[in-house]
Amino acid sequence: MIKTFPLYNTETPAVAALPERETIAEEHKWQLSDIFDTDERWEATFSEIESRMKTIPEFQGKLGESAERLHECLQSKDRLEEQLYQLYLYAGLKNDQDTRVAEYQAFRDLVSSLVVQFNQAIAFIQPEILSLAETTLRGFIDTHEGLANYRHLLENILRGKAHVLPPAEERLLAMTGEIAQGPYNTFSMFNNADIKFPSIKDEDGNMVELTKGRYARFMESPNRQVRQDAFKGMYQTYGKWTNTLAATLSGAVKRDIFYARARKYPSALAAALDNDNIPVSVYENVVGSINRNIKPLHRYMTLRKRMLGVDELQPWDLSVPLLSDVKFEIPYAEALKTIETALAPLGDTYLNDLKQSFNDGWIDVYENQGKRSGAYSWSTYGVHPFILLNYNNTLNDMFTTAHELGHALHSHLTHRHQPYHYSHYTIFVAEVASTLNEALLMDHLLKTCEDRKQKMYLLNEYIDQIRGTVFIQALFAVFEKTIHEKVEGGEALTADAMSALTKDLYERYFGPAFNMHPDYQINWCRIPHFYYNFYVYQYATGFSAATALSRNILDGDTNARDAYLRFLSRGNSAYSIDLLKDAGVDMTSPAPIEATAQLMDRLLDKMEGLMG
Repeated sequence: MIKTFPLYNTETPAVAALPERETIAEEHKWQLSDIFDTDERWEATFSEIESRMKTIPEFQGKLGESAERLHECLQSKDRLEEQLYQLYLYAGLKNDQDTRVAEYQAFRDLVSSLVVQFNQAIAFIQPEILSLAETTLRGFIDTHEGLANYRHLLENILRGKAHVLPPAEERLLAMTGEIAQGPYNTFSMFNNADIKFPSIKDEDGNMVELTKGRYARFMESPNRQVRQDAFKGMYQTYGKWTNTLAATLSGAVKRDIFYARARKYPSALAAALDNDNIPVSVYENVVGSINRNIKPLHRYMTLRKRMLGVDELQPWDLSVPLLSDVKFEIPYAEALKTIETALAPLGDTYLNDLKQSFNDGWIDVYENQGKRSGAYSWSTYGVHPFILLNYNNTLNDMFTTAHELGHALHSHLTHRHQPYHYSHYTIFVAEVASTLNEALLMDHLLKTCEDRKQKMYLLNEYIDQIRGTVFIQALFAVFEKTIHEKVEGGEALTADAMSALTKDLYERYFGPAFNMHPDYQINWCRIPHFYYNFYVYQYATGFSAATALSRNILDGDTNARDAYLRFLSRGNSAYSIDLLKDAGVDMTSPAPIEATAQLMDRLLDKMEGLMG
């Protein structure tokens, strides 16, 4: 198929380099003028917020005077915070579209400092609310219509009373916020702007610059030498920096433990989960259920080794399609049409919003020099969501696009139906909407595919989604839990210790068919999610919940569809566990995780059945 956009600048025939941003068509860039039309407007708003922020402490000591005074304080805080995070969004997106531009690095740093100042300014609010007699606070909620809209938020504050410090100590903790960002900011700048990889020969013998965006494509190459060269180029480059990266990750772990201990939690894990009232048993259920159901993954690794016909299944053999003669070259425009068709079971209202995301400057599509790697959806109240892609015409890129659109539409619907203070849905539910979109897309492709080999390819892709989103994220969850426990127990977190742990986990999860190449032991050093404070297990819970919900929707149950759309519109107006129960899935039970492992077994049955 003809590409709709020249992905690479080919002026230098020897080595294909990424294009500069200004050469990319405007329709393939996000429109950040929808947030601020000029940098000068951003700077003016920054100064305005900096000034208005000084009025917040005027409420200190007065929140118990009346329900009206408490409501006024909460409203003032929300209005400021809404605009503050628009500043943050603009600076972050500008920086990510080209991380080399010093001006937007400065914007990001300035607004990060302003966020810390804001958190210092509002640090008195929660402790002061908790200092009120519970009967007084509940009386305010019951008698003031505005405060009634804050009921869940205020009751959640009461729930955390044992972990909130006196105002002076809360202010001191807030002042550490900028320091706490240091480990991730250092890793991010190194990982996105400074690290450079060698050029390698592609399938046609051309020298091509290796980037993180291109790495995924090389890992799907049918040419094993290309895959091996890309793997070694990537991992041997990271391997030169393992001690530095161990220091940044150790700093992030110590940050998590510091805040947990300061707030009197028994562990960093308990502190991270308590923010949305998630029991530690839910986390343990994820890793425990996967450990008890690891055989489908071992079975798949054995099948992969056999189908590839290799003596040893190496890390560079994990992503290549098992049917090398099946090609999916999917231009971006074609991917959007397919996604729209696949998501039709969600109804016309959802599809109308989806089309808006395609056409109204929400999405930054292609890789360019200096652009942040990977993909994400980023949104804040008062402006539409934005999606960063590094689209490279692969099947995986189409699924990534559907995934990020799920996040974006979740935010969009929440912002439409909720006030600001309920607009930040939690991480625990964040991956449900994105993964459900992927499930609908895969179902559509499998139903419409008539070619036996293509169907096998798609089954392999579906199995790989389960492997990557459930099994691997459970592996990462064990890694993250273990490194925190080591530091909590007084152990040093060295590069060698983390590499040894990584080796043990991959051998246990992937089974005897897999050869643990020595370079793969450093995989821990390139995972940004390890800086996100127990984020990754929620990919497994999200995938399992989404799988259950998608089956009901695909069965034509309009009540299930409507319940799911209500879920997308509720933000954090209730606890995540309850939101999912209302949508139709109970994540306190091992059943969804176990059902996902069983799904993998059934897909393997179908794949082996098509092998003939």
